[in-house]
Amino acid sequence: MSGNLRRIRICVPMAILLWGGTAARPSADSTIRHVLLISIDGMHVLDYDNCVAAGTCPNLALLGQTGVSYKHTSASKPSDSFPGLTALVTGGTPKSTGVYYDVAYDRLLSPPAETTGNGLTGAPGLCQNGVVTGTRTEYEEGVDIDQSKLGGGFPYANPIDGDFRSIKPSRLPRDPMAGCAPVYPWNFIRTNTVYGVLHARKLRTAWSDKHAVYAAVSGPTGTTTPDNVDDYYSPDVNSDVNPLSIKTAINDDCSKPDPFGGDWTGSFQNIRCYDQLKVNAVLHWIDGKTHLGDQAAPVPNIFGMNFQAVSVGQKLLENKNGVITKGGYTDAAGTPTPAMLAQIEFVDAAIGQMVTELKTRGLYDSTAIIITAKHGQSPVDPKLFFPIPGHPPLNNGTPPSGLLGPAFLSDSQINQIGPTEDDISLLWLKDTGQTNAAVEILQDNAEAAEIDQIFAGSSLERMFDRPGLPPNGDPRTPDIIVQPVVGTVYTGSLKKQAEHGGFAPNDVQVMVLVSNPNIKAKTLGSPVETRQVAPTILSLLGLDPNSLDAVRLEGTKELPGIQFKP
Repeated sequence: MSGNLRRIRICVPMAILLWGGTAARPSADSTIRHVLLISIDGMHVLDYDNCVAAGTCPNLALLGQTGVSYKHTSASKPSDSFPGLTALVTGGTPKSTGVYYDVAYDRLLSPPAETTGNGLTGAPGLCQNGVVTGTRTEYEEGVDIDQSKLGGGFPYANPIDGDFRSIKPSRLPRDPMAGCAPVYPWNFIRTNTVYGVLHARKLRTAWSDKHAVYAAVSGPTGTTTPDNVDDYYSPDVNSDVNPLSIKTAINDDCSKPDPFGGDWTGSFQNIRCYDQLKVNAVLHWIDGKTHLGDQAAPVPNIFGMNFQAVSVGQKLLENKNGVITKGGYTDAAGTPTPAMLAQIEFVDAAIGQMVTELKTRGLYDSTAIIITAKHGQSPVDPKLFFPIPGHPPLNNGTPPSGLLGPAFLSDSQINQIGPTEDDISLLWLKDTGQTNAAVEILQDNAEAAEIDQIFAGSSLERMFDRPGLPPNGDPRTPDIIVQPVVGTVYTGSLKKQAEHGGFAPNDVQVMVLVSNPNIKAKTLGSPVETRQVAPTILSLLGLDPNSLDAVRLEGTKELPGIQFKP
């Protein structure tokens, strides 16, 4: 640790931005019939600007010549994948959607009937009708039937297939006020999504993502299936690596994966091969087929995917027989390492495949392409990375004496109260009345835990609703949010050098580009948010943005400055 005492700011307000005017609506004769939404997870606006300037992302650069690029965009806060994706499709923050993190807490729900693959404690008797207990909520790979399998363990006919059917209902949190029924991820979201709005109008919808649970893009259905997504594809990113009979957009031979254990995120090449599966699904949708290309289907009106390659490229310390290859950056200016640059070049080439296919199928003029990111990654400057409990030889291999987590605030084995941590710490307390006492503990250990800001009480309630039980509180709001000093990551992993989740600039400053050959190109510097993508999607398709619950509740505006050529 640095010898300098880090300054801690207690209860400093951080307002959720509501900037940005209303976008110009497409004219009555607008030819926009499809929206291709792409999340390059981790992609900062800095990455986009650097690669365009260096000529290393020619396809993104060309899209920028016929689009609106936003230079001051904030992703969701917290900047985790689940709230990040939810913001893109709902137009809301956790205040309206109730989605704080993939692993979070709900004071009203009960634990699952079966312990999850990631260890969330479950048992049939832990839910009783009408009895409120509270539980940690897990919406990630741990709720799969078998998280080691690419398809999540459901017996699909094709070994590379995967969708929501791999979710094991007994591993989902349960609602004691609804007969202890499992709460499916799409019903966990409190507000509707663009997928729900389009599906209700008989328009076709499709999406591909890294886990089965991200069929949550459907939004509430009240059923055990994500009915608002007509075609969903989710090979699991944390499954075991297998040979694939495909090549990536930069010609990686995926039949010969990197020969070492771990999931797809443990190798720069393997994650590109994983992403290419989803790229191929997008190409099939453009071709008028289902995601595996084995059935004919109308081209979706909204479709897209997330890329993992850049996010992994930013974080990964790839270990091959003791030889470490670093991803990330070489300096604070965001100069990518060779391994990181390859990830950006792959994503750019894959997007080029999509653009080429749109042109081949005569769909380019009628498709708006929106490229953004669920979240960024922190830190960009590798000199700032400070892991707690630490990587050898940091701290001589010994963790600091004070750590955020169970050492400060004990974890209940049944109710799973405790911290959710990456480069942020979200804390739900068993007794909300002990918040001030918990804050004092954190203050006393602020230097050891590299704490920069603590949000609790009024500072927290400026962003979100008051934590607690209804009618006076929100059962999902954390009692305390800790933002550490930039670069600090609460991790013991030896495979990463960055993380996301927090409020730091590198976490939230992401790219947004809205492109179509009929849009007047411009660059805008006014502050916007990724949640403005959702109402913009509806506007581009000629639909009412106010059809979205979160847009009405939070007053979310469309992205400004989108104008079509006469």
